[in-house]
Amino acid sequence: MFLTITTTGTAERPATDLGFLLHKHPDKTQRFSTSHGVAHVFYPEASAERCTAALLLEIDAVALVRRNRGKGAAPGGAPHLALAQYVNDRPYAASSLLAVALSTVFSSALKGQCKARPELPGHALPLRVEVPALPARGGTELVARLFEPLGWTVTARTVPLDETFPEWGDSRYVRLTLEGELRLAEALRHLYVLLPVLDDAKHYWVAPDEVDKLLRSGEGWLENHPEQLLITSRFLARRRSLTRDALDRLELARLAEADDTEAEELDNAVDETSDTEDKPIPLAVQRREAILEALRGAGASRVLDLGCGQGQLVGALLQEPRFTDIVGVDVSMRALQFAARRLRLERMPERQAARVKLLQGSLAYTDSRLNGYDAAVLSEVIEHVDPPRLPALEYAVFGAARPATVVVTTPNVEYNVRWETLPAGHVRHADHRFEWTRQEFRAWADAVAERHGYAVEFRPVGPDDPEVGPPTQMAVFRSAGNTPDTTTSTTEKEAAA
Repeated sequence: MFLTITTTGTAERPATDLGFLLHKHPDKTQRFSTSHGVAHVFYPEASAERCTAALLLEIDAVALVRRNRGKGAAPGGAPHLALAQYVNDRPYAASSLLAVALSTVFSSALKGQCKARPELPGHALPLRVEVPALPARGGTELVARLFEPLGWTVTARTVPLDETFPEWGDSRYVRLTLEGELRLAEALRHLYVLLPVLDDAKHYWVAPDEVDKLLRSGEGWLENHPEQLLITSRFLARRRSLTRDALDRLELARLAEADDTEAEELDNAVDETSDTEDKPIPLAVQRREAILEALRGAGASRVLDLGCGQGQLVGALLQEPRFTDIVGVDVSMRALQFAARRLRLERMPERQAARVKLLQGSLAYTDSRLNGYDAAVLSEVIEHVDPPRLPALEYAVFGAARPATVVVTTPNVEYNVRWETLPAGHVRHADHRFEWTRQEFRAWADAVAERHGYAVEFRPVGPDDPEVGPPTQMAVFRSAGNTPDTTTSTTEKEAAA
């Protein structure tokens, strides 16, 4: 198996910086033992103008058969099938075995780490990746569908079975060239996931931890890839339980991975109900204050922020001593790491830090760590979830965790006509799966409350337009016996009356 990565450079940024990124010196030939053979890294060319790193993987076919003995052995010892275990394309065609070698040999580069030059991994490079023989179940069309959405210019040529006998037709292999300007870590993660996807085979046992490997390498691009289902299914060897797990976690990962620029522009728009100095109060600030007001009114001290993202609400909760136990939950480790930096958890006084925890978890699954809390908040979360997956989220929060109070906020689609910068018929954010009218939100909330034994009241957030209502709608659920504090706000029912 063979793969090359080439970049070009300038006087300010020589191409040989590729050696720093890969942690492999261009003047050396290096050898590495992997679980399936020996990998060699060398540089066919290395100058300031152009540098190419090559990875050659020599598969030990005999050792591979011995390691897999008993797993799919030829029934009855059929000689032609037994021979196929030794005579096959594994030593030559890029597959999951090459992906494993990539992760072993270039582990630091895959993580975006460079101790010698820590600034380098953040820069995009002009890259050219060449794979001479790549099995592609789906042909050149599928190759393009997988790589082009990631920013690559794709050249994939089908390899004939035998050039001497063109009448035999084409093989299932392609000669692949990828060109684009990307960070090296991104490029390696694309290859790590998509090489076995194109081969549509895993040459090693697929355990549940493969889901974590997929999500780590797919973070930032797989959440919104148009071929997400195919990629996930093939990478996990079509194991349904693992595929469902990965898809559920990817669904919720979009909450943190999506760029919130559009939503922030609207949230920070001018509010006609500004403060006394006529400065606009951003809608995001009003929403957080409305949530805090609801939590104060409920007498909550132990609070869950479900889908906490970058930790804005967690930070606001920390500012009030009444909230003694604050837990932020998100499916994305990147979002949680960003939240930790934003909150400066490492520099926080010990007593203050003891009040807050950040947990990775999927809201599509029940989680015993979330039981026993006074309140939970789902702030601008549900609209990012595909409607068929809402029942799973509903049960995890209202049926299993069962906090005494649940606060849910979501956009009011009726108010969208008031945003001058929002084109007609568009949702506020490209990742929103839906935006509900007040009637639709009320119907959903009433049904959830009835199914799980809660009472619910509705409150406006932002200016309550007499024709289209507020920009954000909020529902406050209270379990039986948890009496609402009606002095802190006016419900929608009372406003209508």
